[in-house]
Amino acid sequence: MRVIGGEFRRRTLKSVPGLDVRPTPDRLRETLFNILAPRMDECRVFIDAFAGTGAVGIEALSRGAERAVFVERARAAAEVLRENLRSLGLERRSEVFVGKATNVLDRHTADIVFLDPPYSQAKEYTLALESLAGRPAPLVIVQHEPKLVLKDAYGPLRRYRIVKQGSNALSFYAQENAEPEEGSGDEDAAAEDNGESLSTSEPVEP
Repeated sequence: MRVIGGEFRRRTLKSVPGLDVRPTPDRLRETLFNILAPRMDECRVFIDAFAGTGAVGIEALSRGAERAVFVERARAAAEVLRENLRSLGLERRSEVFVGKATNVLDRHTADIVFLDPPYSQAKEYTLALESLAGRPAPLVIVQHEPKLVLKDAYGPLRRYRIVKQGSNALSFYAQENAEPEEGSGDEDAAAEDNGESLSTSEPVEP
């Protein structure tokens, strides 16, 4: 696993063996941060909830976020996350919490929140999004299986875009009437020329 772009591009990150921690694939992270590119220089706080070993939040720091807050329940994964932060000299720009994501989401505000609960724990999506509905961030991104049915609205958060890539999907939520500022998320044109379906983006009607 590696950092895709920015200050720490190509730096290697440690991971945890086994299936209990499911890192966000490199190509999906690249798609995500192509979309987020116009926002990153103004991102003061990025929350990576259900962070695993921290690949998404570290990518955010690499691409310009001032600070990142990581939340991970598994202690073994959280320790590897801390090792990854130390290896890049990012301890002062980050906080790591071990415990339930909702406990941290209830107490912290951020410009961008990324949620990636274990796919087998569908209730965690609802709990996290309902928690965020009480104090919504300007932008919330949820990684999930394409077959998972999420509501189009949680309080003032409205889903406005879905990006699908293989066995993963990203749902984008913003506060109602907000003007999302983002890139297209287009993948490598050469791969598309080879006939490989990398991602689809579906706007959600209000």
